[in-house]
Amino acid sequence: MKSFSKKVLAGTTVAAVALAGSIGVLAAQEKPVIATVVKISGIPWFDRMNTGVEAYQEANPDVVASQSGPATADSAQQLQIVNDLVAKGVNALAVVPMDPAVLEGTFQRAMDRGIVVVTHEADNQMNTLADVEAFDNADYGAALNERLAECMGKEGKWTTFVGSLGSRTHMQWVGAGEENAKKYPGMELVDPNNESFDDANGTYEKAKEILRKHPDIKGFQTSAGNDVLGVGRAIDEAGLSGKVCLVGTGLPNPSADLLESGAITAIGFWDPQKAGMAMNAVAKLLLEKKEVTDGMDLGVEGYNKVSVKQGPGKGLLILGNGMVLADKATYKEHLF
Repeated sequence: MKSFSKKVLAGTTVAAVALAGSIGVLAAQEKPVIATVVKISGIPWFDRMNTGVEAYQEANPDVVASQSGPATADSAQQLQIVNDLVAKGVNALAVVPMDPAVLEGTFQRAMDRGIVVVTHEADNQMNTLADVEAFDNADYGAALNERLAECMGKEGKWTTFVGSLGSRTHMQWVGAGEENAKKYPGMELVDPNNESFDDANGTYEKAKEILRKHPDIKGFQTSAGNDVLGVGRAIDEAGLSGKVCLVGTGLPNPSADLLESGAITAIGFWDPQKAGMAMNAVAKLLLEKKEVTDGMDLGVEGYNKVSVKQGPGKGLLILGNGMVLADKATYKEHLF
């Protein structure tokens, strides 16, 4: 295994430093390294994913599994981290791309060096050996929109938020939402695809602008994990809880107060913990030169009977069945 530099890239988080340290220890142990890289560190969604990576490490002491990510939702910072890991010679990458296109060249170089590449939330990734999804993304986006339409009485103005225009899954979800809304002629999409960069405060400010511009707006469909918190806060402060509908991706614990107040109508999610475990499980299978087959049990809840088909490139597309929709009445069944 290659020796590792002590250099830590500017803009990376403490998690990246911890990862570099674990890799250095690993070099002496000669165990395979599976390096998980997320869109942004320090937010509830990817903190939860880190618990899955840690659980996978504990259950699989024959590998070293760690997670890192940029301090902000920035594709260039994420690319720096991935490039650094490739240079260090990790055995496998498990990446949640901020923008799949930005990572294509680096992933190809990684695979050329024999590094296993597994992705998540990137079913359009060409240069990956496997992309692991919790569910069919079109189905998820349509399900969010159907819940929004139900709340809106199937009419009125609505808008959408995405983490970034380059975020594959977010664009799939809002695209499927738009398609679903076509069933209801009374629903009018306005100012779509607002970029949030997973920043709850920025989303809050943007939501306030939209509420001022469209005082008669009836619904928001959001994508990034922090979007429901920012939009929900704007709705709540405007005294519109229960009057303006908000359905989007979010986690139960951070969303609890706004679900209780009615500012958030419903949240959709899959468990990032389980997704982290599933990505690492697939990476380990591929490191061991084992085949990933249709109907296979990855040993992770929500991924017990996966659908496996050819992806857009040479790799596989692996679909689980981990979709959850929850509202005020049901979110406590899924507290994390």
